[in-house]
Formats: sequence, structure tokens, C-alpha cells
Amino acid sequence: MENYTYNSPTLQLEWLNVSKDSMYPLFLFLFFSYMFIIVANAGIAFVVFIEKTLHQPMYFLYWNLSVNDILGNSVIVPRLLIDMWQPASERIISYYECVIQAFTTHMFSTTSHTVLMIMAFDRYVAICNPLRYAVIMTDKMLIKLTVFAWGVAFVLVGILLGLTIRLNRCRTLIGSIYCNNAALFKLSCESVFINNIYGLTFTVVLFTGSIGSMVLTYTKITVICLTSNNKSLNSKALKTCSTHLVVYLILLFSGMTIITLHRFPQLSESRKMVALLFHVIPGSLNPIIYGMQSKEIRRFLSKVFDLKKVFPL
Repeated sequence: MENYTYNSPTLQLEWLNVSKDSMYPLFLFLFFSYMFIIVANAGIAFVVFIEKTLHQPMYFLYWNLSVNDILGNSVIVPRLLIDMWQPASERIISYYECVIQAFTTHMFSTTSHTVLMIMAFDRYVAICNPLRYAVIMTDKMLIKLTVFAWGVAFVLVGILLGLTIRLNRCRTLIGSIYCNNAALFKLSCESVFINNIYGLTFTVVLFTGSIGSMVLTYTKITVICLTSNNKSLNSKALKTCSTHLVVYLILLFSGMTIITLHRFPQLSESRKMVALLFHVIPGSLNPIIYGMQSKEIRRFLSKVFDLKKVFPL
């Protein structure tokens, strides 16, 4: 009969099945990616805060995305950098830390979607109702949109993890390189039917809402651009919407890849690698993509990273 450890206060994490020779380049990749994410996103958040020309709704909403990238990566990546050098028997995490880590990673992914949704709304108002933009996108509206983006994510993820922590645990091995909801509820020997149903509903609602909002807003923006002879309007739409759409597609592709790989246990190593890149890649690309859009942001990044040749002002 299999031995079970019930409600153990400590859990064991898995790691990528990579050779020792691959550990050093992987460590350097993660380390420098994390440093870039923190410095670039913190730099953009700072310059948006102090630069008066960037005190606009679009940049304030992007500020939320930068903060989310910092928080999401700060809880996951440093721990990964430490764990990769630990023997399997010493790769231990407390249950409560694991829950916090799972909550953070789901907040990161969910808030990324909700923030990009409200940014799409901002672009829709700016391009389709330019004369009423200042009236609609007031400070009060920005606060409401921000509360919506973070509040909806908090409630959805809170319920997701609440349904999981109610379960008794009889296993201790987390089948992932960092904690997430699916890995946590798989530790239980009780029925996880409700967890699976809510998890599926959560995913469908989030992806349907985000994809639907993108399709709706960009369809209306496209119609306005095609029926307008205003070259200035079309140029503005192309400039602002293309960056937003690229960021969203990167996030969408990464998230859907992880969800798909969860259905194939034999591809567990690929799922772990994609889960790792899910945090690192969007967080690294977001400041680059948005930095290319704004002269002020590009000027700031050029001073920090000496990228004048890459991003000519």
C-alpha cells in the first residue's frame, strides 16, 4: 500500500531535466532576463511617473502592466535561480509559501489580460471618439478601470486558490518548477471535480472576455480607419494599436501553450520550460515593445542601457 503524508507543512519542487552543462547558460539567461525585467519595467514606471508629457491615460494604464511584470517575476524567478542549484531532496518549499507563489503567478497572468483589455478600451475611445476622449477618460475613469483590472483578477484567483486550500493533501511532490493551482490541487486524494470545473470556467471566461474585447475594439478601429481619409488618425492608430496587439498576442500564445501542454502529461518537460518562459518572455518584451513606441520612454531606456543605436531618437 502506498504511503501518504497528510497535510505536510513542506512540499518538494521538481526542476527541469537538463544536463549540468546546460545549467550555467540557463542560470545566466534567467539572471540577466530577471535583471532586465526589473530595471526596464521599473525604469519605465518611474519615467511615466515623473515625465509630465507621459501623464496620459495610455501611459498610466501601461504603468499597471509594468508593475504587474515586476511583481509576477519577483516572486517566481529569484526562487528558481536558487532552486536550480539545490539537490532534489533539498528543493523544499513551505506550503504557505507555495500558496502565495501560486496566487502570484495566477494574478500575474490574469492581470496581464485584464490590463490589456482596459488598454484596448482606451485605444478604442482615442481613435473612434477622439473629440470625447478627454471627457470619457477622466482621472475617475482611470481609477475605475484600474480597480476593475486588479479587482477582477483578485476575486477570480482568490476563489481559484480558495477552492484548492480547502482540500486535504496526501502528497508532497509539486509536479512543476514553481507552484500553481493545478499542481497544488493534484496533491489531494479527495475529489477535485469542483476545482476542475471552476478552473475550466475561469479559463473560458478570461480568454473569452479578453479575446472578445480585442476582436470587438479592433474591428471597430479597423472600420474607422478604412472609412477615414485622415492620414494622421490612421498613423496614430497603427502606431499605438500595433504595439498593444503584439503584446497581447505574445501573452495569449504563451498562456494557451501552457494550457494545451497540461493535457499531455508526456510533455511535462516542455510544459515546465514554457511555464518558465511565460514569466520571462512577456516581462522582457513588454518594455522593449512599448519603449519603441514612445520617444520619451526610448530616451530614458537609451540612457540606462545605451541603446541609442537600436532605438534612434
